[in-house]
Amino acid sequence: MVGNMTIRCCVFDAYGTLFDVSAAARKAAEEPGNECLAESWQEIAGHWRIKQLQYSWLRAVASAHADFWQVTCDALDWALEAVGLDGDPRLRSRLLDLYRELEAYPEVPETLAELRHRGLQSAILSNGSPAMLAAACRAAGIDQLLDDVLSVEAVGVYKPHHSVYRLVTDRFGCAPGEVLFVSSNGWDASAASGAGFVSVWVNRAREPLERLPWIPAHRLFDLRGIPELAEKAG
Repeated sequence: MVGNMTIRCCVFDAYGTLFDVSAAARKAAEEPGNECLAESWQEIAGHWRIKQLQYSWLRAVASAHADFWQVTCDALDWALEAVGLDGDPRLRSRLLDLYRELEAYPEVPETLAELRHRGLQSAILSNGSPAMLAAACRAAGIDQLLDDVLSVEAVGVYKPHHSVYRLVTDRFGCAPGEVLFVSSNGWDASAASGAGFVSVWVNRAREPLERLPWIPAHRLFDLRGIPELAEKAG
C-alpha cells in the first residue's frame, strides 16, 4: 500500500533487468571460430552497454533521436574498435544476432508468472524498439506473461525523459503511486521515483547509489522478492 493506494501493476525495465545484456558477447565467445573473444568478451560487453546508454542520453539531450537498434549497432561498433576487432563483419553480425535474442535472467519467468497468479498486471517499459523487445520476449518465452510491452518509440525520446514514464499511467489508467517500477539501472529507478512511481532498484552489480535528486523506494539484488513487495509496497 502507498498511503491509501494499492499497487495495480508492476512495470519492468528490459535490458539489464529482465534480459542479461552480457549474454550476447558471452555466448559468442563460446562458439567455435570466435576464439578472438576469449579474453575480450567481458570488455566488449562492458563497452557495448555503457556506450549504448551514453548514446541514448546524448541523442535525447540533442533532440537527435534514432531507434534503439541503431544505438545498439553504433555502440557495438565503438566497442569492437576499442578492442581492435572492428575489421570482422562476420563477428559483428553474429553479436547483433545474439543481442536480438538475449537470455532472460533465471528468475524472470517465475517472477512474472507469480505476479499474474496474484492478479497483478505486468509490463515492460524500455528504450528498446518494438521489434527488439518482441524478439527478446519471444526468445525468453515471457511474451505470454506480460500485459503489454511499452517502447520509448511512442514518444521519440529516451529515458529518463518524463514523457517516457507517463506512457505507463496513460496505458493502465492509474496514478503513478499505483505503479511498482523495477529497474536494474540505478538512474532509471531514481528517475522513476521522481515520476511518482514506487520504484525498486534491482542492484545486480552491487553498485553505489546514484547521486540524483530522487531515491528508489526499495532495493533488491534480483527479482525474486518482487511479487511479495508488490503486495505491501509503500
